[in-house]
Amino acid sequence: MAWNLDCDRPIYLQLVERIQKQIVSGQYRPGSRLPSVRELAAIASVNPNTMQKAFTELERGGLIITQRTNGRIVTEDQNMIDNVRREMACKHTDEFFRRMEEIGYTRQESIERILKFSEREERGE
Repeated sequence: MAWNLDCDRPIYLQLVERIQKQIVSGQYRPGSRLPSVRELAAIASVNPNTMQKAFTELERGGLIITQRTNGRIVTEDQNMIDNVRREMACKHTDEFFRRMEEIGYTRQESIERILKFSEREERGE
């Protein structure tokens, strides 16, 4: 099934984010082998050159490593993976607060909404 990609941002950056998410969530474990460029390009329904560009970016950031005989693997550096995960969380949090401010909520009001929502979820409402 093709990945949902939007036309507002460069495709390779969306691929980078998607693969980062798969790594930090544990879908691809530290030290595990990634599918080939062609395999992932077919899954995402993108040009292999675009997927290669995403892999190059992930490798530049140290999240994946190319091994001559074993293909590309996820780094075993758990600290790096944790840092990427924290960076992604900060980005999502900042985006959430920005959007809430756009509709008139202060940060404190936004936090209160989250707490109320969480309480309702815990009660099964």
